[in-house]
Amino acid sequence: MRSSSYSALPARTLRAAVVLALAAGAVTVAPAAHAGTTPPTLAAKPYLGWSSWSMQSSKYPGLNPDGDYSYLTEANVTQQTDALAAKLKKYGYDYVNIDAGWWRDTTWKPEYDQYGRQKADPGRFPSGMKAVADRIHAKGLKAGIYLPAGLEKEAYGDGKTPIWNADGCTTADIVYGDLRTTNGWDSSYKLDFSRPCTQKYIDSQARLIAGWGYDFLKLDGVGPGSGKSGDQYDNVADVAAWNKAITATGRPIHLELSWSLDIGHAADWKKYSNGWRIDTDVECYCNTLVSWENSVDDRWDDTPGWTKYAGPGGWNDLDSLDVGNGAMDGLTKAERQSYATLWAIAKSPLFTGDDLTRLDSYGLSLLTNKEVIALNQGATPPARPITPSDPQQVWAAKNPDGSYTVALFNLADSPAAASASWASLGFTGTASVRDLWNHENLGSLKDKVTEALPAHGSRLFTVTPHGSALAFTGYEAESSANTLAGNASVADCSACSGGRKVGNLYLGGKLTINDVVVPKAGTYQVKIAYVSGDARSAAVSVNGGGPTNHKFPSTGDWGTVETVSVPLTLKAGSNTITFDSGTGYAPDIDRIDIPKSS
Repeated sequence: MRSSSYSALPARTLRAAVVLALAAGAVTVAPAAHAGTTPPTLAAKPYLGWSSWSMQSSKYPGLNPDGDYSYLTEANVTQQTDALAAKLKKYGYDYVNIDAGWWRDTTWKPEYDQYGRQKADPGRFPSGMKAVADRIHAKGLKAGIYLPAGLEKEAYGDGKTPIWNADGCTTADIVYGDLRTTNGWDSSYKLDFSRPCTQKYIDSQARLIAGWGYDFLKLDGVGPGSGKSGDQYDNVADVAAWNKAITATGRPIHLELSWSLDIGHAADWKKYSNGWRIDTDVECYCNTLVSWENSVDDRWDDTPGWTKYAGPGGWNDLDSLDVGNGAMDGLTKAERQSYATLWAIAKSPLFTGDDLTRLDSYGLSLLTNKEVIALNQGATPPARPITPSDPQQVWAAKNPDGSYTVALFNLADSPAAASASWASLGFTGTASVRDLWNHENLGSLKDKVTEALPAHGSRLFTVTPHGSALAFTGYEAESSANTLAGNASVADCSACSGGRKVGNLYLGGKLTINDVVVPKAGTYQVKIAYVSGDARSAAVSVNGGGPTNHKFPSTGDWGTVETVSVPLTLKAGSNTITFDSGTGYAPDIDRIDIPKSS
């Protein structure tokens, strides 16, 4: 179903070809719904719903019988709308999001109105996009639609296509004269917002989708990100223009950005949008919807650096949650639960790309677990790793009521035990433990919770302390009492304890913290405060013994400090703790904190 202009392009390039065409349908410029009213707060919580892309992109038998990406039709959207309303609406799922391709036929030929705006393909959506949104709304649900960044090449029309409500403006007046391309697939010409006509084009698109009654827009291929960087692919101005245009419609429209956005522009994404995809597509573009190794497992490494940006008004988007269809998902039961666990604790939107008409019982139980949904939707903050990103890891967050969200993960390919120590959470003694997936109280546990986990398995708990806060003794990395070797050096750090850190731990650089004193021998959960703009590893050893290599999660930039806890066996009296970069690059070290009891 590919046209000659896209026949050689890979799946994600085709996706952009399946992108930008806001249909005029029967409505040209209807007044914006809710015009003149104050829009309610958007994205106060992560959104829940369904998206068409996972099934569009899959080679699973029967999903795309008329060629690649042919799943997207009005009939299929209606079927999924009905299923969402019947099965998931009562749990909070309310968005039905139509993804790429709604304005292109099965040969990828696009439809545009007289103003260069995408128009529903009559084969895919014979009733037009307004009628589809109306049917979604009739079920008490919200309607989502999709566009890519920039002006689609086919909409340019030799530069003579007029812009709606912009006298004298044509498509030649809104792009750069050299017709430079943009977005993740170079499927559009880059918009030049220094020209007065350009905002008018975005305004016309926003007015159109608002008039159709859409509540959500996914803007795709946004850069920096989407596999591209540099001025040509910088779409911050596009996002700002969309924010302005949506506001002017008077209709509350959630603006979601995709994909693999540049974390260096996180402040821009947060300022102008309601959510941003932090990673590549989760879909495998294979004969299932996803696969563990394709990109589901990448999220454990890629999420931590973004954690601090998530909050009311804007959320880190981990992409579709495809855990409901069993064999079609391409995952084991353990993987499906871990997938859902990470999405929930990261406060990602929970939108599934599954076929809602054939959810299996296990998948339905994952998607409708009220305790897990409440965790995702409530006032609890997003969790992040509190141990290194090793095969067995612990993620946690302290909740407003004093409890903790705690998740155990075994990302290894074979079964293993994982433990969360109360010391790593900052308290000692006992705690009540609630298993959220199994709706089971595990009672009062002393010092830690430990579980045997299958390969790629997980558990999710709420931990309520009954003990006391743990006291620590701190040791600054930059202390003159310590030993530096190789490239290691002391540097200023405004976010660090004492205003300094030890950096340049690379290619043999070492930091040894000397005279770490404990009253008795034992294993201590040592907190390591560090800075690392990307995930980096260091070998940690005690008293010159054998080192253990640990991967430290990204802190998102080189100005943010985070902590992880590492169990170290110390002798009574004085000890040394060494961080060795080996042949690679290690994080910068701010300080360590030793519990006053083992």
